[in-house]
Amino acid sequence: MRSARVAFIIHSVEQDQTSKMTGVRKIKLGSQGLEVSALGLGCMGMSAFYGTPKPEPDMINLIQHAINAGVTFLDTSDIYGPQTNEILIGKALKGGLREKVELATKFGIKYDSDAMEVCGDPAYVKYACEASLKRLGVDCIDLYYQHRIDNRLPIEITMGAIKELVEEGKIKYVGLSEASASTIRRAHAVHPITAIQLEWSLWTRDVEEDIIPTCRELGIGIVAYSPLGKGFFSSGPKMLEKLEDGDFRRYMPRFQAENLEHNKIMYERVNEMAEKKGCTPSQLALAWVHHQGNDVVPIPGTTKIENLEQNIGALSVKLTPEDMAELEAIASADSVKGDRYGAGIATYKDSDTPPLSSWKA
Repeated sequence: MRSARVAFIIHSVEQDQTSKMTGVRKIKLGSQGLEVSALGLGCMGMSAFYGTPKPEPDMINLIQHAINAGVTFLDTSDIYGPQTNEILIGKALKGGLREKVELATKFGIKYDSDAMEVCGDPAYVKYACEASLKRLGVDCIDLYYQHRIDNRLPIEITMGAIKELVEEGKIKYVGLSEASASTIRRAHAVHPITAIQLEWSLWTRDVEEDIIPTCRELGIGIVAYSPLGKGFFSSGPKMLEKLEDGDFRRYMPRFQAENLEHNKIMYERVNEMAEKKGCTPSQLALAWVHHQGNDVVPIPGTTKIENLEQNIGALSVKLTPEDMAELEAIASADSVKGDRYGAGIATYKDSDTPPLSSWKA
């Protein structure tokens, strides 16, 4: 008993020393033993959806800078590129960096005849995992998410294949992205879910009604993607002036003129509050996510080291109960106009699956 306590103390001291050296603390994600940096790095925009893929040497430098700064929780997916983002991260992790990171990737969206298709078939799960392992250049994936839920077959069928990957040592922990509360419960009954990835920010709060409470009831960690409103809280409507023609944000409902005029009011109020707090609006928006609890890890994406450093700085922004109340008022239900995505993009609202009793293999 004494040796276990000594080991715990040593571990705690080492963690504290690491936090002091890097400025980014480690936290437990979920209930299965995974520990990650309190701030993650979303890597999608380096290779996909935000215009032209960025120069590989610059992005490798950015990823390695993040790791050395203590941001060790890296998030990618096989659909980013497609596939090229995983290859990029694999290159960045050469030279002994693999052991310093918590590596998360995803499966479940594939291109078929130039169209995206959600797929959770067991054979595809196995195929996708093997392909990701090869592209990343690793023997095991730390956290493997189902990127979108295939609502054509029971979630238990997909989870059965994922569970086998854990048993085979190819993945350590399991996650779901954009899953409904009922789907989370059913999946968790097959194999413990470590993390749920969902969009959560000052302007996306619908998940607070049902999904967040479900995660906390089951001891599941929460990974918040797009915590800066897909860049909106960095510069407000001005961000649109910098977007390339191929950047998919140009076509998102919240960035359309009829909604943007209303939505900029939220940015202006956040900006005013940030000036009083002595931080940037993006740091304030990110700090709000951090203050939601020690079970929440935001994974903002960036392609610039200066923005990464600014995101790390958000960890030092302290919000009082009065600050949180002010932000709650700013981010009220009627503060945002426009859906998160356009028609045809799968979200948790489309993720309920048929009952297992209806399934015929």
